[in-house]
Amino acid sequence: MIRSRKVLPIASAMAVIVIGVVGCASAVSSPPPQSTAAPSTGEPQSASDPAAQAQAQAWLDAAALPSGAVRSQSSPFAFSSYTGWVCEPVEELEAFWTIPNMTVAAAANWLMSNPTGDLVTTAVGPWPDDQDIDGVTVGYTPADGTYQGVVYTLARMDDGVAVRAEVAALTDSAVCATPPGGGTWGAPGQG
Repeated sequence: MIRSRKVLPIASAMAVIVIGVVGCASAVSSPPPQSTAAPSTGEPQSASDPAAQAQAQAWLDAAALPSGAVRSQSSPFAFSSYTGWVCEPVEELEAFWTIPNMTVAAAANWLMSNPTGDLVTTAVGPWPDDQDIDGVTVGYTPADGTYQGVVYTLARMDDGVAVRAEVAALTDSAVCATPPGGGTWGAPGQG
């Protein structure tokens, strides 16, 4: 089952308190307009932007996963956090897979080497082949560096890896919150 969610973002720094942290903040080019408003509370907001809905669906349709990945109708794992998209409103989709007999590191490295559609990875480098890695995130964003795209969250299961794809496309009216202290938000998947 693909669930469509229209959400306000929470602070990206809070969102990386996921199973693993992939990187740190980085510079971006051509972001949407900045707002001095605080990041959102995560409460649903109606965006209803057909172009953004189509873009989110196109990115989800282009999702590439390792051989043997099985699409799940619901979450195969109790993921403990969600990506906080720093711009709002966005059109968001979510999908799940399992990858049997694979480690989190191997799945993450495969995702980094096999981009989703026309997106570029925000990951900082390959993961060591370590059986004990419990989870990581692998992000993708358009080449223009905007705060939208796909974030894959990978989690170790007894028989392989659970994967959640969070896809967000900016609406025409999207505005990005200014980070506290004037810093820079991390790219999707980085925090």
